[in-house]
Amino acid sequence: MRQNRLNLLLALKFALREMRGGLSGFYIFLACIALGVAAIAAVNSVSDAVNAGIAERGREILAADIRFERDNEPLSGEALAYIEALGPTSQSVTMRSMTRLPDGSDQSLAEIKAVDGAYPLYGEVISDPAMPVGEALAETDGRYGVLVAPLLAERLGLAPGDSLLLGNAELMVSGTLAQEPDALSEGFAFAPRILISRQALEASGLVQIGSLAEYGYRVRLADPAMTPEAVKTEAEEKFPDTGWQIRTSDRAAPSLSENVDRLSEFLTLVGLATLITGGVGIANAVSAYLESRRRAIAAFKCMGAPADMVVAIYFLQIMLVALIGIAIGLVFGAIIPLIALPLLSSLLEIAIPAGIFPWALALAALFGILTALAFAILPLAAARNVPATALLREHSFDEGGRPAWPFLAATGVTLALLAALAIFTAEERFVAAVFLASVAGAFVVLRLVALAIKWLAARAPRPHAPSLRLAVGNIHRPGALTGSVVLSLGLGLTLLVGLALIDGNLNRELSRSLPERAPDFFFVDIQGSEVEGFKALINEEAPDGELALVPMLRGRILALNDTRASEWDAPSEDAKWVLRGDRGITYDATLPENSALAEGEWWPEDYSGDPLVSFSADEGKELGLKLGDTVTISVLGRDITATIANFRTVEWDSLSINFVMVFSPNTFAGAPHAWLATLTDPGSDTATNADILGAVTRAFPTVTTIEVKAALEIAGDLVSQLATAIRAAAAIALIASVLVLSGALAAGNRRRGHDAVVMKTLGATRPALIRAFVYEYLLLGLATGVFALAAGSAAAWYALTKIMMLPFALLPAVALATVLGAVIVTVAIGLAGTWHLLGQKPALYLREL
Repeated sequence: MRQNRLNLLLALKFALREMRGGLSGFYIFLACIALGVAAIAAVNSVSDAVNAGIAERGREILAADIRFERDNEPLSGEALAYIEALGPTSQSVTMRSMTRLPDGSDQSLAEIKAVDGAYPLYGEVISDPAMPVGEALAETDGRYGVLVAPLLAERLGLAPGDSLLLGNAELMVSGTLAQEPDALSEGFAFAPRILISRQALEASGLVQIGSLAEYGYRVRLADPAMTPEAVKTEAEEKFPDTGWQIRTSDRAAPSLSENVDRLSEFLTLVGLATLITGGVGIANAVSAYLESRRRAIAAFKCMGAPADMVVAIYFLQIMLVALIGIAIGLVFGAIIPLIALPLLSSLLEIAIPAGIFPWALALAALFGILTALAFAILPLAAARNVPATALLREHSFDEGGRPAWPFLAATGVTLALLAALAIFTAEERFVAAVFLASVAGAFVVLRLVALAIKWLAARAPRPHAPSLRLAVGNIHRPGALTGSVVLSLGLGLTLLVGLALIDGNLNRELSRSLPERAPDFFFVDIQGSEVEGFKALINEEAPDGELALVPMLRGRILALNDTRASEWDAPSEDAKWVLRGDRGITYDATLPENSALAEGEWWPEDYSGDPLVSFSADEGKELGLKLGDTVTISVLGRDITATIANFRTVEWDSLSINFVMVFSPNTFAGAPHAWLATLTDPGSDTATNADILGAVTRAFPTVTTIEVKAALEIAGDLVSQLATAIRAAAAIALIASVLVLSGALAAGNRRRGHDAVVMKTLGATRPALIRAFVYEYLLLGLATGVFALAAGSAAAWYALTKIMMLPFALLPAVALATVLGAVIVTVAIGLAGTWHLLGQKPALYLREL
């Protein structure tokens, strides 16, 4: 034991002595490991900070200890009594409608939130000018007060004291809404917010039968011993069919938390991919460094140093440098969140704590250490096996034969630990496992690709051009760079192609989100008494337009085949959204124009038997439904059971009026309901749309008008923010790829210089050698690009369809441009390294022959 400790101390002494000259030869190593560690540390630190901000201010973000929500129908009876018995409550109604100026000169869609006098139970509403929320919303001279979002005030030119029309009510602007405590918990809004009282909403006449509204019930628990989670569990058990959604203060903004976690996991996997790609660079850099220390290694061995001592010396050097790289990465990983968090805090309107997040940094450091170990062991093993005499004769480390089994075992164990760490720290372990399996598969396939390239080059017809013949020979000769370049370029290029296709598909979704025949407007909450007048107005304002009107009710699925919806065992999770909350439903005597029967038959136009329903084919299949199954739905307080008569295809991305369920007309005979309409006007433009919007708002103040193009632009802004994160990840991947490729080429520079000198001595000119190197790098880049196209496309397909739930399309122009750019970079980096070598004097190398 004492002898081993002395040997280790001696090895450390020699390692430190060799490093006195600085870190020359380790710069690529440092950059590779620092880049990956910084990416993982920064992403996880930001994620932890956002989640910590939500957790610390859960009550303020929810404005309650617990919040109950139900769509389109207020609670009553036992359910409402149960909530009110829990403690002080605050009730609200949230919906969308049009706001307009009294003179009719302008109007805008708004998100309306009507609250009672108890709101908010936690936190505070901040207005400009500052005043208590009760005072801001109170009635003054026959007008109820309203607080408007700054964007709406700017859009309509509103100032305190101005009038604003909402439905049938005239409101007085009290000021702008600077802060709404529970805005974050209510999710993304497609329109600016206005805050009014419940009395003002009642005066507006907006809430009618069929109106799309969300009823909220906030509770401050009176009993300190009661936990929000316990109350949630009890409420779900007591009232399983109420159809409410319950949120607790410990998960005040679940959608945001889930999205942050999902994006964080995606970017962490990208960071891990960058780190693993950098791992190849680490292996290349270690090989290049050991190649540069050939004489020192030979000297150690000639002086009798055991092979294990030599390995220990350079292992300690490499790990010391790895720790420096990890430290650099951690510094940047800690600094980046400090810069990003104030921006996020402003965007999300919550206080996000800035600071150091030890778990995020520790995780990144552990990833860095395991990656450095995993990719440094085998190059060290190769150096261990080569005899000193071979090193002195300019032989390569590659000629050391197969590494001993302890080195192979150590590499295997380290890789297994790296995989386990990635999987067990991931929110979606299956996704992480698939990712790691894909990376492992890529390593194997790239190795096979390299062997195939060498095999084909060796058997290809001999080109007549000397430069091309030399390039083909370089690809398959012993000690060729083919294996290292293909592996180095292949991993990075696969990641780049995948990210480019994800970015391209996101942009494609934005650009194609407005189909050629998409409607210009959606009109919601048209009452039955208004239908004829509405038709006449549209015919006057848009005589060439196509108006589609359908009846719409709101219903909640209670059971499928007598099994409660909450207990239904669906084959796929993708359609579970159909069973949650209220759904828009309709009835029709004929098959809707934008649908086609997939299975079953449509009912006769004069059908009068038991209720029937047509179900969307995709959602029905994902729920495991078949013809003849029954669906029990709650509509306007009535439970109705209908039999599935057919399945039909639905084109959801057409932006036409579509429903999951279409019932036979007799199902809702005599039931009151509203109407939904779309207007498609081939000759519309910005001015025409403004005229239509103004005319409808003035004539039908309680009808909500949604301009499709404007709504899609808002959604596009959100997707653009996601695309920005993807591009940032692609930039990191590009940097890693360049570093790794540089390391791979640097590892073979000494031998490449030796070969170039021999060629020049035999009469080869510098231009001829440059052409040969260009051809070699070009052939390797193109061959690797073919693999990267296939692997990167598969990775993008999985990320888009399985993680982001978006359609995937192969974009040849994007993929090919990425590969072509990478090939050009490969040639440029290769020439940058060899240009210096070709300029060196032959005597430097000839002395060593």
